[in-house]
Amino acid sequence: MSKEKALKDLFLDTLKDIYFAEKKILSALPKMAKAAQSSKLKAAFEKHLTETDGHVERLDQVFASIDETPRGKTCDAIMGIIDEGKEVMGDYKGMPALDAGLLAAAQSVEHYEIARYGTLKTWANELGYRDAVKLLDATLKEEKATDSALSQLAETEVNHHAETAKAA
Repeated sequence: MSKEKALKDLFLDTLKDIYFAEKKILSALPKMAKAAQSSKLKAAFEKHLTETDGHVERLDQVFASIDETPRGKTCDAIMGIIDEGKEVMGDYKGMPALDAGLLAAAQSVEHYEIARYGTLKTWANELGYRDAVKLLDATLKEEKATDSALSQLAETEVNHHAETAKAA
């Protein structure tokens, strides 16, 4: 008979999930930046790479605040989203729609992260993990800001270019 699991266990499992995801995002962002044709999109990916380093550092602090060792747990969701991004890079290389596809893949990542961080923040609050709440909230705010910036870039430049430009 397996041990009964509580919210604390679910919180830790989900924390390991997002830790793994952030580490994978750190390796995917440079490839996306290199593939991007738009200098603004490339800059957005590079900025988010720096922020993601900070997200990992905050997660290390969250683990420490609950007396746990930082470690990841395979996140199939982020692996699937990253695989979709790789597929876009291969299928649309040199095409006008490449940046729109890269941006959409990046927003899929952001939406996943927003969902995870929002859930973790709520659970941390319920569990009385005050330090974790503050750390998770800081990252959640950054993820939402990145999503908003990507939406604006899509609406003002990238999607229009994908529609009107000729293939390279």
